[in-house]
Amino acid sequence: MKTSGVRTLAIATATAACSVALLEDDGVVASIHEVVGRGHAEQLLPMIAELPNGGRADAVLVDCGPGSFTGVRVGLAAARGLGLGWDVPVSGCSSLALVAAAAFHERTGPLAAVLEGGHGEVFVQVFDAELRALNALASFRPDAAVERLRGLPLFGSGVARLLALEPDLDVTDALPRAADARLLPPELRRLPPRPLYGRAPDAKLPPSSQVAATPA
Repeated sequence: MKTSGVRTLAIATATAACSVALLEDDGVVASIHEVVGRGHAEQLLPMIAELPNGGRADAVLVDCGPGSFTGVRVGLAAARGLGLGWDVPVSGCSSLALVAAAAFHERTGPLAAVLEGGHGEVFVQVFDAELRALNALASFRPDAAVERLRGLPLFGSGVARLLALEPDLDVTDALPRAADARLLPPELRRLPPRPLYGRAPDAKLPPSSQVAATPA
């Protein structure tokens, strides 16, 4: 008789989507995916509660970004809280890797994942068919992204910005789905559960304010 496998609650809130899934081994037990734009904080926990057994799992996997500052923080806070309450491990994954993993169902690669960023920029990362990152995560203006990614198929929520500049690009609009976490290799499901912002902070302390700590 087959025994039940390890169940993982996957959470993806780093973009306009609020997405949760209960995974078991390489399969999806149940999932809910909604494009909410804003309001992740109000939507997330009720969505998890709708999953079988209230989403209770042996581990929690959360999308750490890059993406919306608020969305990333909402997902991480929920994942850490549930992990603490259930006494289960919490790990992270990248929203760009989630998009790329889903895209490789139809492509052989390489391809670029492109997600909406702040200040009119886009987050970009290129992957091969083994989901190995071929460049570091970066945030670019759309024109700079077009120059760097020309010739590659593009997937993600940021493709419309690039298509507006170059209509002949090979693009597919997509948002990260929690259920697609099952497609990630183990090493991409073991990131530390902390934000991947993808760009430097907008505000920095001036040098005169950066006072070194001294022993009490």
